[in-house]
Amino acid sequence: MKMILDERGKKCILKPGEEFQSDLGIIKADVLDAAEIGDEVESHSGHAFKIVKPNINDFIDVMERRCSILIKKDIGQVLSHTGLGAGSRVVDAGTGAGAIALNFGNVVGDEGDVFTYEIREDFAEIAQRNIDNFGITNIHVKNQNIKEGIDEDNIDLVFLDLPKPYEIFEEVLEALNVGGYLAVYAPYVDQAKISYRVAKKLGFYDIEIIETLERGLEIRQNGVRPKTRMVGHSGYLLFARKL
Repeated sequence: MKMILDERGKKCILKPGEEFQSDLGIIKADVLDAAEIGDEVESHSGHAFKIVKPNINDFIDVMERRCSILIKKDIGQVLSHTGLGAGSRVVDAGTGAGAIALNFGNVVGDEGDVFTYEIREDFAEIAQRNIDNFGITNIHVKNQNIKEGIDEDNIDLVFLDLPKPYEIFEEVLEALNVGGYLAVYAPYVDQAKISYRVAKKLGFYDIEIIETLERGLEIRQNGVRPKTRMVGHSGYLLFARKL
């Protein structure tokens, strides 16, 4: 997989055999196919483009989507908090465009598996295209309502991005390995509060709710200061483990 980066920092994932066109010019398919990572190519109008090896974040930035996706600050918390690693088995619901499923698949590697449930057929189709385009084979998209049952067992993490995730916590408990994690993304504190109470009642332990805020810094000639705008509330994350 290759990515092309223009002089403004705008990026595009390249498909083999396809010509590239933008407001900065056209680059023929044979030129792009022959280019190596690190090469610089020129459009017909004389603008320079760099050929770069993309990572998962680059791909997610430009992939097809028709819904909002989890952003990096929340995805990063889920990955680090649950200790996900090579060979882990993950259940994810709902898939959406597949952003967090792609991150899960990227982390668990070829020996791991991600089973992602999406009730909407159109979203499941988009997610499958994105996964296929990224070229990862350990993610299994299921156009299925997870509330009708979790088919998998021996799971290390169940991640739920659903309106009422607590309705299936009993099924989650059965599917998880001992020490496995339940993680919930909840836009509203009411969802997080009910999820906490249900998880506690069912015997989950190490239960906590967190909110991650992200603020960058501006580097100026006369000093450094926090940016005026920051990535504030996106959602609450609940974590709980099976005892």
